[in-house]
Amino acid sequence: MPLTLDERQSFLAEPHIGALAVSAGPQRGPLTVPIWYQYEPGGDLWVLTGPESEKMRRIRAAGRFSLMAERLTPTVRYVSVEGPVTRVEPMTDDRHREMVARYLPPDRVEDYLSFAEAELGEHVVVFMRPERWLSADLG
Repeated sequence: MPLTLDERQSFLAEPHIGALAVSAGPQRGPLTVPIWYQYEPGGDLWVLTGPESEKMRRIRAAGRFSLMAERLTPTVRYVSVEGPVTRVEPMTDDRHREMVARYLPPDRVEDYLSFAEAELGEHVVVFMRPERWLSADLG
């Protein structure tokens, strides 16, 4: 059963691990990777990635990407969105903290931020405007 617009947006706003997919070019399937994402109903979805990462190179070339989020309980439910990149910005400390706090318990946020600063290098924020939605609740 497809979800209503409100159900889709509310579900996507929950902190699921996303599966980002972007064209990998002719004669190839899409590049598909797990990723943390942020979304507020009615707004753009955003992800963090390295400015020269494989996914960023593919996103830049395609100008758009898809993201799917799912859960298994209490019912199998998923939402998939696809749309154009609306902007790419340097990652700020506030954006980084927002993303990390979305996925990690409060007592692990500072340790992760310290690790990321020391080990993961520069990141950018990639914004996507959801244009096409697929969704279902199979329960």
